[in-house]
Amino acid sequence: MISDRESFETLLAEVRAFVRDECMPLEEQIDREDLIPPPIVDRMRTLGLFGHSIPTEYGGTGLSTEQLARVNIEVSQAATVFRARFGGNTGIASEALIADGTEEQKRRWLPQLASGSITGCFALTEPEAGSDATSLRTRATRDGRGWVINGHKCYITNAPIADLFTVFARTGDAPRGASGISAFLLPRQTPGLSAPPGARKMGQHGSPVGEVILEDCRVPDEALLGGIEGQGFKSAMKALNKQRINLAALCVGPAIRLVDEMLGFANRRRQFGSPIVEFQLVQQLIAESNVEVHAARALVLETARRRDAGDDVTMEASMCKLFASEMCGRVADRAVQVMGGAGYIAGNIAERFYRDVRLFRLYEGTSQIHLLNIVRQMQARCAGAQRGETDPAKRLMENRQ
Repeated sequence: MISDRESFETLLAEVRAFVRDECMPLEEQIDREDLIPPPIVDRMRTLGLFGHSIPTEYGGTGLSTEQLARVNIEVSQAATVFRARFGGNTGIASEALIADGTEEQKRRWLPQLASGSITGCFALTEPEAGSDATSLRTRATRDGRGWVINGHKCYITNAPIADLFTVFARTGDAPRGASGISAFLLPRQTPGLSAPPGARKMGQHGSPVGEVILEDCRVPDEALLGGIEGQGFKSAMKALNKQRINLAALCVGPAIRLVDEMLGFANRRRQFGSPIVEFQLVQQLIAESNVEVHAARALVLETARRRDAGDDVTMEASMCKLFASEMCGRVADRAVQVMGGAGYIAGNIAERFYRDVRLFRLYEGTSQIHLLNIVRQMQARCAGAQRGETDPAKRLMENRQ
């Protein structure tokens, strides 16, 4: 971890300059061509963006949760596809490995993920297992000293270009449930594994998303994450808890950019002889957006600090993801409204971001799933309090006094 503030601020300034000077000018081209130019990906590698959250002993930067959230807020002020290109490696595609991988697995894969020499992906979702991930049907069957895996994954970010797939499969006898799920690390060249070209999407053009087909994939015992059968769902949840904080930070960046764009447009655009920024109902749209951005940012950073302090932030991570993703959608909608016809025309930043940020309310758990999760966590904490356990929020307030 970067322990001194000066070094981290230098890193943040470097990232900010990269986003402003090199990424933003390419946004419209990438949206049109559905491809990030390879030289930009090389620059990401040079800047170390692929390994920000990977521990230093495995070639990464080892940023704390709060530091990573601040970086994500900066990066996502450009089109979200830029962060999606390296975000898997330094996020969801590496977190399960960092948390539960064997030392041999970590030393084999994490340095490559940190350098960006390979791209990782997190293959959990299936046609019949999205919000209810415990109903997945992909199955891994023991075969001598290894496993044979069969199944079908879908909506997997970076699958069409990935070199390493973290695949979740059922190894127990039960047809559903978390206890029988295991995780496997599969290189792209694994016989029987295929990832067709990505699907055309509403937005986030340049970030490939597609299927993973597994047909009699034979893998050795060493591919089993952590070497422990039946622990895959727990590993997935560990990755998702942190990733939900990351994603919430990624929702703040576009909203910051859109508020700036709204204000600039409202000062330039004139109607009835005056800039529209002088009209109170336009001011309301901009002001409400600015308030929500600041509220989301504060919630994300507070939750990140609590995670770094060792608190259980399962509920707070859901709250961050829910509030920030819904906030970003509202701000994007207001931006189109402020810009009127100009905001609806292709090539306009409000139109492009409006399409891009819609996905935030779907992946890493839909808004509806997070509402349910928040209530479940509240009930669990209430039951814990009745047993005499200290509530994490109360403990935090006690530490501040």
